[in-house]
Amino acid sequence: MTAENPTGPLGGHLDDDDFPAYTMGRAAAMLGTTQGFLRAIGEARLITPLRSAGGHRRYSRYQLRIAARARELVDRGTPIDAACRIVILEDQLEEAQRINAEYRRQADASAGPTAV
Repeated sequence: MTAENPTGPLGGHLDDDDFPAYTMGRAAAMLGTTQGFLRAIGEARLITPLRSAGGHRRYSRYQLRIAARARELVDRGTPIDAACRIVILEDQLEEAQRINAEYRRQADASAGPTAV
C-alpha cells in the first residue's frame, strides 16, 4: 500500500479533515453535547452534515471543530443563533486575513529588491 494508491476500509481518508467519518451519536459524544445541539447548529446553517446512503447525518473533523467553538460560546451563555453567527464571522475574518497575507506575499515578491 502506498500513499498514491491507498487501500483499506478508509480508502485514504484517514488524514482528510473533510471526510464525513462520524455519526451524529459519536460526534455528540466527542463534543460532550447532545444530538439536539448538532441539529440546532445545522438548522442555524453553521454546519451542513453530509448524509449516508441511509440518510443519517455524518460529520467531519472540520465540522466538529466548528461545532466545538459554537459549544464554547453557548456554554458561556451566548444564544445558539448568536454563537453560530459569531463562528461564521470568525471563519470569514480568518479567510480574509489569509487572502490578504497571500496578496502581500505576491506584492512583495513582484516588487523585488529595492535599490537604496
